[in-house]
Amino acid sequence: MIWKVTDACTACGTCADVCPVDPTLYVIEEMAVYQVDRADECTECYACVDSCPEGAIEEA
Repeated sequence: MIWKVTDACTACGTCADVCPVDPTLYVIEEMAVYQVDRADECTECYACVDSCPEGAIEEA
């Protein structure tokens, strides 16, 4: 799955905290927005999507 992190992201870190695979799947890019770094390791559990308080993670 490829995820799109929208501008609504506040870089709170919740997505990385709930990721069951490896929180290092997320890296901080410019403007303090979390981006999925190794999307090929994603298990598509949707934990990040469901936990995002801003609804900032979408399927690309």
